[in-house]
Amino acid sequence: MMNVLTSRNNDNVKKAVKLRTDRDERTETGLFFIEGVRLCRDAVQSGIGVVSLFVTERAMGKYETEIKEISDAARESFLITEEISEKLSDTKSPQGVFCICKTLDKNHNIDKINYNGIYAAFEEIQTPGNLGAAARTAEALGLDGLIVSGGCDIYNPKAQRAAMGSLLRLDVIRTENLPEFLMKCSEKGMKTYAAVPDKNALPVTEIDKSGGLVAVIGNEGNGLTDKTIKACGGRITIPMRGRAESLNAGAAASIIMWEMVR
Repeated sequence: MMNVLTSRNNDNVKKAVKLRTDRDERTETGLFFIEGVRLCRDAVQSGIGVVSLFVTERAMGKYETEIKEISDAARESFLITEEISEKLSDTKSPQGVFCICKTLDKNHNIDKINYNGIYAAFEEIQTPGNLGAAARTAEALGLDGLIVSGGCDIYNPKAQRAAMGSLLRLDVIRTENLPEFLMKCSEKGMKTYAAVPDKNALPVTEIDKSGGLVAVIGNEGNGLTDKTIKACGGRITIPMRGRAESLNAGAAASIIMWEMVR
């Protein structure tokens, strides 16, 4: 049975909005907020713990099968008005389906990495859409996972939406000390490459793809830190014929990941 919410100032609504907008709230509570019927259903099918479902009457009529699956998995469900839906949403045309979910433990130990696997690492990526799109590409290309250090929160709603569920399904490893993490990868026999906009670096088309591999992509504005570059076993670059000096982090990541698995 669904509880009915009619006030935009209800405590449950306020909690959901805070989880959507406040990274600290997500970190402290171990909860995150997602929007959209597909992403909410992906969370259920990925084994994510669903705490609360918020759904409009219009959405229930349109997505009956999907809503039932999500509702059956949720600890509690709320029927909300279109006005509440607009308050919860950060999109122009909300579907009227929202969930509060439990975060996953992404602080994996180095020993859980597949040392013969292929990973993309990201240092201080600030734009949620870039991280989400990179995750979606990584899953599509069959990478073993992502390594994330600093930057935007992987549970940022914009990152989750851009990832289309990939950040929930992929092995995403978070580390606070990327240079140390990379050196441990090297000690285990993995090849580590820093992506840099330097024509003297090794073209990404020529990387050695035997064995385990990690390619590191840096911040949109400043690239990789010197410590991270020095921690890598080599430097790679994307050869460019045009006048642009560098690529968007998301675009660069897509090209590099493609070359890693080609």
